[in-house]
Amino acid sequence: MIFDAHSDLPAFVYDERKKGKTLVLEESFNQFFAPGVAARVMAIWTKPDRRSSALRYGLEVLNALQKDVAESERFELVKSVKDMRKAIEEGRVALWLGLEGGEPIGDSLDLLEVFHHLGLRVLTLTWSLRNAIGDGVFERTNGGLTNFGVEVVGKAEELGIIIDLSHINEAGFWDALDVTAFPVMASHSNARALCDHPRNLTDEQIKAIAERDGVIGAVAIPSFVDREKPTLEKYVDHIAYMAELAGYKHVGLGFDFVYYLSGWSGRSVEGFEDESKIPALLERLNENFSAKEVRAITFRNLERLFEKVVG
Repeated sequence: MIFDAHSDLPAFVYDERKKGKTLVLEESFNQFFAPGVAARVMAIWTKPDRRSSALRYGLEVLNALQKDVAESERFELVKSVKDMRKAIEEGRVALWLGLEGGEPIGDSLDLLEVFHHLGLRVLTLTWSLRNAIGDGVFERTNGGLTNFGVEVVGKAEELGIIIDLSHINEAGFWDALDVTAFPVMASHSNARALCDHPRNLTDEQIKAIAERDGVIGAVAIPSFVDREKPTLEKYVDHIAYMAELAGYKHVGLGFDFVYYLSGWSGRSVEGFEDESKIPALLERLNENFSAKEVRAITFRNLERLFEKVVG
């Protein structure tokens, strides 16, 4: 079984339903889920051109996702690990709701509570730009968390929302760890030691997440795998490197496939272009890890994190 810590599929569902389509996930099941994806974080990403209407956009995307899930018996939006296990046992894919960037909540803790009531269980504090919570990795400043950002982390602890530190800058990363004792994750990031990209994590960041019993989801974005020749083998190298550095219990999968989104560059990780190549990934993992370790990396580590924080 695969637990994918990060997917932008909600944006795809929203765009397709705006065209009048229904059963978007159902009709694309074999493409997106059939190779063994049992659980997945469905992240609502506020695209840069939607930032001025982030709350409306976030709610409309969530509404589209909820409608699409309701039309199919293959999926369930879950709010707890108990829900996830039950859904999987009954043959459905468990979908967790995430926000990729806190733009939809603006500067309101009340809105964070509203989204939690609607099912939010994973909050990526920032996308790559600045918001009311803090600075993303591509802001020219290095401001870290704002005062409001500190409040958001505290409220997330209270509500049982996992803090996701992918996309935030280094100052904000360390600020977040300073103000929470909870396990955290970086849902879709790789090792900067193997690919020097600002979206990847330093050795110190990787070890810090592990020390909190958190998880890093290895990401299949080509520029995060290797700048010149991204391949499946090099993707697995990131997994192996982080497991060696921090322990296999702190590495998971956060594919972040984007081939279905408009504006996709067409560049992919060679040999791991989409979900259909999951069997090839599993083959490489089995060559590098024991069966117990593979089960942990592909599912159990994220399950443990969600059980500790979300319940």
